[in-house]
Amino acid sequence: MRMSETRSTDRRRGSVAVGVVAALAGLLFATSATLLKDDADRSPTNLVDLARVETARLEDNEAEVAALRKQRDALVAAQQPQVEPDDTGADLTALAAGRTPVTGPGVIVELWDAPAPPDLAAGGLHPDDLVVHQQDLEAVINALWTGGAEAMMIQDQRITATSSVRCVGNVLLLHGRHYSPPYRISAIGDPQALREAVDTSPDVAVYRQYVDAVGLGWAFEESDEIDMPAYTGSLRLEHAQAG
Repeated sequence: MRMSETRSTDRRRGSVAVGVVAALAGLLFATSATLLKDDADRSPTNLVDLARVETARLEDNEAEVAALRKQRDALVAAQQPQVEPDDTGADLTALAAGRTPVTGPGVIVELWDAPAPPDLAAGGLHPDDLVVHQQDLEAVINALWTGGAEAMMIQDQRITATSSVRCVGNVLLLHGRHYSPPYRISAIGDPQALREAVDTSPDVAVYRQYVDAVGLGWAFEESDEIDMPAYTGSLRLEHAQAG
C-alpha cells in the first residue's frame, strides 16, 4: 500500500472514533436530560410515595448514564496518550474529589429521630424538637472534617467538596436521592482525632443535649476498616453563595 493510502486510512479511522465518541456524548446528554423530564402519568399524592417513585426512577437513569459515561471515557482514553500516574498530582486530586475508592480506619456516627411521647404538648415540646435537622448533620460533618477526616460518606454515598446536604422535614436529600433516618455518617481518618473533634464541637454538643433531653438518637463507634466507593456523579457546582 502506498504511503498516501495509509494516511487516508488512518484519517478515516480517526474520524470514525471521533464520531463514535460524539454519538455517545450526545446519547449521554439526552439520557441525563430525562432526569428533569416531567411524567404526566405519574400522580402519587403521598409525599413519601412520591419520593420513593422519584428515587427509583433516578437510580435507573443514573445507572444508564454511568454505563454510557464508561463507554465514552473508554473511547476518549483510547485516543489520548498514556501518562504515568503521579502520586503527588492527579492521584491526590482524584482522592480529594472522591473519585478514588478508599479503605481505612475511622469512625461511624449515627443520628435518628426521637420517639414522640404521649404528652408532647404537656411537656412543652414541639414536633421539630424530635427530628434530626440539617444543622445537626452539618455539625457532625464539619467536626469530622476538622478532626482530619480524609474521606467521608453519608448513607451509601461518598461526599465531595460540591456535595449539598439538605433536609426537608425528616427526609435527607443527597445527590438527588432521598433518605430517612437513621442517618449514618462514616469518616476515614485517625479514630482518636475524629472522636476528639466530635466531642469538643460546640454544635454537636447542642444536639447531644437534645439526645439527653428528648431521646434523639446518637451512636458513635470506631472501626478498623471502612470501605468507601468512588463518587461517580457530577462535580460541577450548580449554586454558590458568598458570605
